[in-house]
Amino acid sequence: MTTTHTIPAIAAVDLRKAYGEHRVLDGIDLRVGQGTVFGLLGPNGSGKTTTVQILSTLITADGGTIHVAGHDLARDPSAVRASIGVTGQFSAVDTLLTGEENLLLMAKLHHLGRAERRHRATELLEQFDLVDARDKLVATYSGGMKRRLDLAMTLVGNPRLIFLDEPTAGLDPRSRRAMWQIVRELVAGGATIFLTTQYLEEADELADRVAVLDRGKLVAEGTPEELKRSIPGSHVILRFANAHTLDMAAGLLGQPKRNDETLTLQVPGDGSVRGLKELLDKLERASIEVEELTGHSPNLDDVFLALTGHYHDGARAESEEELAR
Repeated sequence: MTTTHTIPAIAAVDLRKAYGEHRVLDGIDLRVGQGTVFGLLGPNGSGKTTTVQILSTLITADGGTIHVAGHDLARDPSAVRASIGVTGQFSAVDTLLTGEENLLLMAKLHHLGRAERRHRATELLEQFDLVDARDKLVATYSGGMKRRLDLAMTLVGNPRLIFLDEPTAGLDPRSRRAMWQIVRELVAGGATIFLTTQYLEEADELADRVAVLDRGKLVAEGTPEELKRSIPGSHVILRFANAHTLDMAAGLLGQPKRNDETLTLQVPGDGSVRGLKELLDKLERASIEVEELTGHSPNLDDVFLALTGHYHDGARAESEEELAR
């Protein structure tokens, strides 16, 4: 018998979308487990925002079978909308209202009773550290405060599946990390997060699984560690005390890439602890002393380069509709 826990939060097969002759999504498959963070990465115009818009019922797909929160997207979009929350690239808060008034308005749209509206608004103001600003116009809020309020409004209806489309775009590092902590707390509470982000560090920090979208196709999927291990580039930088020791080590290790000015060798490896230990044991047996060691493993930026042909530029994503014109 199938249990609720085995039903994925999102299951999409052969998802397709085109604008005229431009195929934004060219038959992608997605499966997102409950209670996880799923990160979708891709260059500008790769289809990330279009994917979120389809899965959150904002636009329709041209083809594919899609289930969101256990509901068939094509047959029962109302049930999908009742089960999800969406925080888009741009804040949807009303700057002419106070923080509390924004939350009360959203609670009313969710058909909560008067007392329940007050209770839910107070609860979220406390959760997002906005109590002191509850009676201030949102126009006076900082960017980080507006983003927290935006996410708080998304949570008024207690959705178990939350779409975060570029949730920290434009925030300073401190506000970004505060948002990361909120995301972790939501997942710890059982929520599922579908995240698109322009910050590869963000995906590395938060995502249980990452998919890379390029030219409308998924080109890779896995945990951040799996993706980083899938490409070459791990190496160790060894620094030595003098040129003589450098020469000895270079001869022992098969003449790796060397820098005589800095007295260093760049030795390729697999990034594993076992590989590093074997390298150091080999040097120790030859009585070669290493002054300093620095390890380097591929990061998601390296993965992005290997899979899409260029580094992620960190720019705000353009809409795929505009790129298709």
